[in-house]
Amino acid sequence: MDAGLPDAKAHCLADRIGPGALVMVVGPSGAGKDALIAGARAAFKGDDGFVFVDRHVSRPAHPSEVHVSVSAAAFADATARRKYALNWTAHGINYGIPATINDHIRSGRTVVFNASRAIVAEARRGYAQPWVVLIDCPVEIRAARMVLRGREEPLELRQRLTRTVDGFDEAWVGVRVDNSCALEIGIARFIAALRDIAAPGLLPPKG
Repeated sequence: MDAGLPDAKAHCLADRIGPGALVMVVGPSGAGKDALIAGARAAFKGDDGFVFVDRHVSRPAHPSEVHVSVSAAAFADATARRKYALNWTAHGINYGIPATINDHIRSGRTVVFNASRAIVAEARRGYAQPWVVLIDCPVEIRAARMVLRGREEPLELRQRLTRTVDGFDEAWVGVRVDNSCALEIGIARFIAALRDIAAPGLLPPKG
């Protein structure tokens, strides 16, 4: 056995951004991620320990989603200048999380944002406390919510309902939140999960 391996592992861990937690809220379209995040953001208003980050998205603003709308050119420029800590593409749309989250995490804060399962593997390599909170509910509820919000065309709606993500390991999920009941119940469950994650000494699953 190479005696240098333990030191090398410790060095890699030390390079990860911390000590605060990176909370990636993931789940299929229509699960209600934005609604739960909005509820938690209101509940933690004034609490400096939590930071709720809006995504930059390369599409026009829409009432059903809270995000910072940017043009494709502006997104590409920001990516080239490393203005995003994490970024991904889904359904032909670009998403980015501002690099300012790293300063918050280094300060010990808990950063929360609507994420994609596609970036979890990368985040686990770069952050000391990468948490995955999976929001889900039955497909029929998700479909009804998506129709109600009126953002997707029928073909895109079907694609979103059946989307799978290569390279995502279910073992990485630290918390699962069922959002099939009344909204206030889902928000309460989500808030409880965030409080637990921010509690001293609690570590995310290794997977």
